Amino acid sequence: MDQLDPITMLPKTLALVDDDQDFTDYLASYLRDRGVQVDVFADSASLLTSPGVFDFEFYVLDIGLPGIDGIELLKVLRRRTDAGVLVVSGRMAPDAFELSISAGADMYLSKPVRFEQVALAITAVRRREAASRGNSESWKLDCRAKLLIAPDAARIELSETDLAVLECFLRAGGATVGRETLKQTLGKDEAGDPDNVLHATIYRLRRRIEKATPLAVPLQSLSRVGYVFRGQLVSA
Repeated sequence: MDQLDPITMLPKTLALVDDDQDFTDYLASYLRDRGVQVDVFADSASLLTSPGVFDFEFYVLDIGLPGIDGIELLKVLRRRTDAGVLVVSGRMAPDAFELSISAGADMYLSKPVRFEQVALAITAVRRREAASRGNSESWKLDCRAKLLIAPDAARIELSETDLAVLECFLRAGGATVGRETLKQTLGKDEAGDPDNVLHATIYRLRRRIEKATPLAVPLQSLSRVGYVFRGQLVSA
């Protein structure tokens, strides 16, 4: 299976809280070039008094902040949001990592750090979040709108063929759908070798899902048996 493009796993909105202006200028520019809307705050108070303070998809912050330090800020954020939090700090105290993780950070990086490392850390946190959501939330099939809605709210547009396949999985209720059943479903409207048609259909559907969401693709094959939808699929 092709690897997901890390850029597609970056958040749409990010709060960057650090009083090192050179660092924030360059990191914000790096992330903005990759499609992230970055709001920069020089201290905790500036973030906490801003509109939509708890609405960002991700937070990157230092813990050595003026005024309210980063540990206290972390505690406030964790009371109001489940968004990912990455601490990037130059604090040399031996307990900086433990304090950050205990207060609610998802990951800790020590300065100096490359911007590529920051981006990779962000995507790693988001991948873990996505996997967790995928294990606990439902995929929704909207037959009327021809949409598959992922647990992270990503909307995957479906062709008639995609929809026919997913309706088979919906009816199966988590059980394996045999290859013959799927080939018969596709054979109603598709021309060509049934095995090739089925393979191409599943491949295209997987690619649509991969491009829309960082969640693991729930379609899995069982050798010489069929396919199973690994996840709760419900009707929207």
